[in-house]
Amino acid sequence: MKKRILVVDDDESILEVMQLVLEDEGYNVQTSLNGACFLHMNSDLPDLILLDVLLSGEDGREICKRLKSEEKTRHIPVIMHSAHYSASMIAETSGADGFLVKPFHIDELIDVVKRYLSPIHIGNHVQIKPESQL
Repeated sequence: MKKRILVVDDDESILEVMQLVLEDEGYNVQTSLNGACFLHMNSDLPDLILLDVLLSGEDGREICKRLKSEEKTRHIPVIMHSAHYSASMIAETSGADGFLVKPFHIDELIDVVKRYLSPIHIGNHVQIKPESQL
C-alpha cells in the first residue's frame, strides 16, 4: 500500500513540484493551498504531512501545534518548510518533527520524506540544509 503524504503550501507552483516529485517516488500525494484540509481529516489520515510555516491568512505553526495536541494526529510526522531559515527554531517549538529550508533540492525533499516514513524512524528532529549552506 502506498504511503500517503499531505502537502500544504499557499504557493501552487511549490505544491505542483512537490506532488510530481513525490508521486514519481511512488507516494500517494494530496495537496492543499490552506489549512482547511485539517478540518475534514477523518480516519484516512496521511502518513506524513509537509506543512508551510506561513500560509496566506494562517499560521502553519499553530496548525502543527493543534495536530500534535490531538490524539488521532499526534503520531503523524509533520515536516515544516519555509524560505526563512530562522523559522526552523520556531517550527521546532511548534512540535514539528523536522524542517526543510526552501528552496530545497529535490534530493533533499526525497531524503527527508524517506527518513520520516522509514520503519526505523524514532521521532528525532531532523533539519535539512540546502547544499549552499553546508
